[in-house]
Amino acid sequence: MKVLMISPGFPAEMPLFTRGLAEVGATVFGIGDTPKGALAADVKPYLNDYLQVRDLWEEEAVVEEVKRWLVQENIDRVECLWEPGMILAAKLREALGAPGLSVADSIPFRDKETMKQVLDEAGLRTPRHARANTEYEVREAAERIGYPLIIKPIAGAGSADTYPVHSDEDLEEALVLVKHVVEVSVEEYIEGEEYTYDTVCGAGEVLFENVAWYRPKPLVSRLNAWVNPQAICLKDLEDPEISVGVDLGRKVLKALNFKSGFSHMEWFRTPAGDAVFGEIGGRAPGGRLVHVMNYTCDIDLFAGWAEAVCFGRLSQETNRKFNAAVIFKRAQGTGIIQRIEGLEALMAKYGEHVANIELVNIGEPARDWRKVIVGDGWIVARHPNLDLTVEMANHFSADLQIIAE
Repeated sequence: MKVLMISPGFPAEMPLFTRGLAEVGATVFGIGDTPKGALAADVKPYLNDYLQVRDLWEEEAVVEEVKRWLVQENIDRVECLWEPGMILAAKLREALGAPGLSVADSIPFRDKETMKQVLDEAGLRTPRHARANTEYEVREAAERIGYPLIIKPIAGAGSADTYPVHSDEDLEEALVLVKHVVEVSVEEYIEGEEYTYDTVCGAGEVLFENVAWYRPKPLVSRLNAWVNPQAICLKDLEDPEISVGVDLGRKVLKALNFKSGFSHMEWFRTPAGDAVFGEIGGRAPGGRLVHVMNYTCDIDLFAGWAEAVCFGRLSQETNRKFNAAVIFKRAQGTGIIQRIEGLEALMAKYGEHVANIELVNIGEPARDWRKVIVGDGWIVARHPNLDLTVEMANHFSADLQIIAE
């Protein structure tokens, strides 16, 4: 099995997926715009060969260069788990004759308006939505949809350049903030809790499923520096409040013809208990969420994903043992980290349930919470009981203090 991996060293989890491919027996060819000598030490041992391209986003030039580079190789898979590279991956599949999402199949995963149109046609509940390229079109869509609403990039990822709008005044402020964005989606704001539906698929089958509960919604976390974001991967996916989202997610994958790889969907549960689609990516989630999924089952989904895309199976035991919460810490203040408070008491009380803890070192600069998802460190606490898991997450959020001056 020969696999072409796009950007094997970045973002942070990509070396782990590259390692997974090598561990299941694949021969891995990597491409990226990072110089070969600058690749991280944790990715180099797993690459059979690597091609540095001048600009990874000059897609047509990259395709031609890769075709010349691999002229003697028969590539079985082209994989990319980084949102901006999905269309490039599709173009390379078509050029190299590899299976997987085509360009046409990939567009609904990148274009939020096309995505929702496909799901509307399949009869699935999506927020009311509109595409807008001008301020006039945004205002027109806002009037038609009504407040509250959300404005976000058509081809964005996460909550970048995403703004809630509750009034005409909010709308004018948002128009200034998204002026650099070429095309936006104007959408109904859905009240309720926000969750993920994540899968590993192989050979057209869902081989692993996960639901994570965002606490609070990512948009709230992104707009408020004082928030220490949490996400809890849930043990019981058959709970009626959660199973409605699992059912929706399965239908979304079918409507979008997704057959192989990681998928990451976000959905809302309204106060009435209905599941409403948010958006989906045909790639793994970021924000250490794959690590947290691993802690729910004591599994290695980096290798599990690789086995699924290469061989259409997932042979590891996927029994869910725990609820697992990740808490991202943001320093209080700016400048240099001076001290960490509360950790000793928290570990004395909950230490046996802490699966992972990585915090910034004293003396290092505080990180920019707007740019670094993990902030100034992250903790994973897990337990079979959800209430206790929530309790631990709340205490690590409130009682652990990282002080910068």
